[in-house]
Amino acid sequence: MSESRWIPLESNPDVFNSWAINAGLASQAQFEDIYGLDPELLGMVSEGVKAVTLLFPCSGTIATKRKEEDEKIAAQGQYPIDPTIFWMKQTIVNACGTMGLLHALINSGVAFADESPLAKFIEECKDKTPLERVKVLEETSLFEQIHTSAAVSGQTTVPDDLDTYLHFTCFVKAPDVTARDQDRGWRVIELDGGRNGPIDRGKCTNLLQDVANFVKEHYIKESKSVNFSMMALCSGQD
Repeated sequence: MSESRWIPLESNPDVFNSWAINAGLASQAQFEDIYGLDPELLGMVSEGVKAVTLLFPCSGTIATKRKEEDEKIAAQGQYPIDPTIFWMKQTIVNACGTMGLLHALINSGVAFADESPLAKFIEECKDKTPLERVKVLEETSLFEQIHTSAAVSGQTTVPDDLDTYLHFTCFVKAPDVTARDQDRGWRVIELDGGRNGPIDRGKCTNLLQDVANFVKEHYIKESKSVNFSMMALCSGQD
């Protein structure tokens, strides 16, 4: 584990959008709040959802089941995942917000400005392993600056104690690599730098609804905490 310790990011669209723009997002795509998981609240989210981020309490039953699932996947494998999915391991303490942003943006097909930090990062990470990619992140001070700038712009005061049990994960969709070309479908993929790799979460018919259903059953149901927050990365083109 790296000794680097960043300021935790707030689950706030303004914070995430500021980070994305400063890092080089060059499209109309933007993050917006998901106010609840009931159909009428999900209906308030703009069309064109490209990714979903979840802030959750990584403790108790949730933490235990994460460990058990990692061990099961290591022993038994899982549904095949599209090898073009970008995933990186988190080694920087409290960098899960930036990990969620990178996983959401890079896997969503949005445009980045030429020579921007994101464009350069993607180019440099080609053909690198997940651990080599995070080494690039650690050595690129500009990303830490972007992260810190976004972190201090939130609505909550930066705490003196930077330890937190809250953690970000991200959900995107990817092609089903087992399907024949003419019948090719989509899969929901969870990308969490705190895990051992991308995790398949089943067939994707509607990313927002599919993720909402999964979060209800496998996150919220497993915790008494109310410290959950979700955002959607939307295309910004109504």
